[in-house]
Amino acid sequence: MSIDRIAPEALKLPVRESALLAASLWESIEDPFEIATDIDDDHALNLADEREREIESGRVKALSHEELMKRLRP
Repeated sequence: MSIDRIAPEALKLPVRESALLAASLWESIEDPFEIATDIDDDHALNLADEREREIESGRVKALSHEELMKRLRP
């Protein structure tokens, strides 16, 4: 079933049912930003140091929160 068929029907739901549907859908989405928990502190600190060197050297450009959100939104 496609979103084109589901969305119009979902939008007709009463507010409570719409909220329950939205919550259910949200919970079913795997978090693409979930931080790996198997990283130890030393590895995390080394990674942070490397990112800082990349930014300071100009190899990468830091993004503002606003720019990051623009890029992440479809």
